[in-house]
Amino acid sequence: LSDLATRALISAYLDMRRMGSGGGGNNGTRTISATPRQLESLIRLSEALAKMRYNLVVTRLDVKEAVRLMKVATQTAATDPRTGRIDMDMIATGRSKVNREMEEALNLSLKELLSERRGNRMAVSDVRRQLSEIMNLTTVQPNDVTEALRRMEADSLIQFNE
Repeated sequence: LSDLATRALISAYLDMRRMGSGGGGNNGTRTISATPRQLESLIRLSEALAKMRYNLVVTRLDVKEAVRLMKVATQTAATDPRTGRIDMDMIATGRSKVNREMEEALNLSLKELLSERRGNRMAVSDVRRQLSEIMNLTTVQPNDVTEALRRMEADSLIQFNE
């Protein structure tokens, strides 16, 4: 690593850390915070870019391109396809915050509905229809209801027969 490349790496890493700590004006939303692992990735990417040019020394331009590649890759991985917004839950959990909150609301509404109907059998279509009314949605997806019911059965809260 050249001296300029080392300084560029340190500067880029500190900038990424600052952005993640709230210094980037993130309005209370979760943002990317650089970790030592990201720094190591930046170093490896920079070295690989230098090798691609058959150069033994990593330059500041290699670091600049490595930072650009990391930002693009992280942005792509963290973008919620439903909203088009960057959502760090996509990286952390594989699900967007919107999907996770909808699932939690569905589970809560389902538990309330079933507690009111304790001991009575219900068809899945009736459960779906009543959940749509409770949650003020046009329709609740059949797969979402089935998955929620299966989770409740796995927790021994209900008996579920399709």
